[in-house]
Amino acid sequence: MSDDHAARAISCYGSGLNRTPNLDRIAQDGMRLDRCYVTNSICTPSRAAIITGTYNHVNQVTTLDTHIDNRLPNVARHLGAAGYQTAIFGKWHLGEGKAHEPAGFDEWAVLPGQGDYFDPAFIDRDGEHVVPGYATDIITDKCLDFMARRDADRPFFLMCHHKAPHRSFEPDPRHGHLYADGKLPVPETFDDDYANRAAAAGAAKMRIRRDMSYKDLGLAQPDGGDEVGELLIEGGFDRKVPEIAPGESLRLVDAASGEAFDFTDPHALSVFKYQRYMMRYLQTVQSVDDNVGRLLDYMDAEGIAQNTIVIYTSDQGFFLGEHGWFDKRFMYEESLQMPFLIRYPAGIAKGTRSDLIATNVDFAPTFLDYAGLTVPSYMQGKTMRPLLEGTAGGDWPDVAYHRYWMHKDEYHNAFAHYGVRDARYKLIYWYNDPLGQPGANPGDEPPEWELFDCDADPFELHNRADDPAFSAIFAEMLAKLDAKMAEIGDLPEHVSAEVLERLTSRAAVA
Repeated sequence: MSDDHAARAISCYGSGLNRTPNLDRIAQDGMRLDRCYVTNSICTPSRAAIITGTYNHVNQVTTLDTHIDNRLPNVARHLGAAGYQTAIFGKWHLGEGKAHEPAGFDEWAVLPGQGDYFDPAFIDRDGEHVVPGYATDIITDKCLDFMARRDADRPFFLMCHHKAPHRSFEPDPRHGHLYADGKLPVPETFDDDYANRAAAAGAAKMRIRRDMSYKDLGLAQPDGGDEVGELLIEGGFDRKVPEIAPGESLRLVDAASGEAFDFTDPHALSVFKYQRYMMRYLQTVQSVDDNVGRLLDYMDAEGIAQNTIVIYTSDQGFFLGEHGWFDKRFMYEESLQMPFLIRYPAGIAKGTRSDLIATNVDFAPTFLDYAGLTVPSYMQGKTMRPLLEGTAGGDWPDVAYHRYWMHKDEYHNAFAHYGVRDARYKLIYWYNDPLGQPGANPGDEPPEWELFDCDADPFELHNRADDPAFSAIFAEMLAKLDAKMAEIGDLPEHVSAEVLERLTSRAAVA
């Protein structure tokens, strides 16, 4: 698993943006999922859902600041009890210290917090220590070492969790030449004006043109105060690269080479920022692909590829300039969709793909099912095995549920929301209320609905929630939202159709 890897930045998904031959090997020898969705598009809650098979209101990991209680059961504990050798190396991001460290793993070495790209510190049972080198290579080294030392007579469960391509996108110098020509295609929604959308879209601080720092873009930050850029976060050091108005000028300098870039045109500056962002992002992805290749090559050499399930995914999607954004958090498609590639020669047909809906709470039940274990009743997900083996029937779940809790965080100003996505439509409720989350600002925007026809409007530019022509669709999607929230036990902030009907009936009787 990687961190913040958009499906569009994996070449087997067909965007043409970059080349990832080793990730493509998994898809070519197995299956690609096109509608795998995250239930909370932010790192820590997604990881909690993956390891527990539960939604965040159940595992209580709703934000970056609510860490996992490692007394909870999880998939590694179940597999370990069944005789599996278990290990996790790399990104954990579910908290540190005895109450939050990995539980159920025979071996673990994880990055503190986000971790560093170069000479990263790792925490294991012996404490914290620094390992020289590049994080993506080191994490893979640890995984290869575990596999080489394993008991070959027992099955193993290994979570290889890369930090890349998480912000601040620091590539290995060996990939510094890639995508440096400034010719990456600019998304057609890059200049989105957020018209006909909820207020959240226009308020978000995730715009490439104004919210990326010098460090994000590999540029030298000049000495100075606000005149060289707004602080990324109050009390910090990193500053945002400023915008310019017509008639103004700005010189930027590459932090490594010293090459200077001069701008007088605001749009040219914004496109330059996009190119720098994407260049560095895709360069970090290339290291992930290289190291996935090392793992696949090892399994081939050891003769275990036929009987080993290999999955590649990320903890959520990521905006790659769509709507002018970077980052994630939102239920919009680029952030909601998780890449998911799976290879299991003994049980999954080669070169297949699925557009049936799956979510990250389904991962743990799937692991247990393939291990021949009972899926425990507390897990809210559903095994994906019928989907993966092409036997899913008409009763396969047709809706994915998403809820983001971190209302108006300091960095991104993303609003709290929840909603459902089915095969065609998406309904989002921006309830704009922090629900008492630590450090959250009070909700000061009125609630709003958004409804999108994802077939006719794949870029989600036209909110149909108030369109009379979509009133029946709105009612249908609202019923699906109400039913899903009732099924998983999450409490709504909106008045459900059933409650509204009951209240109206009572009023009529009175």
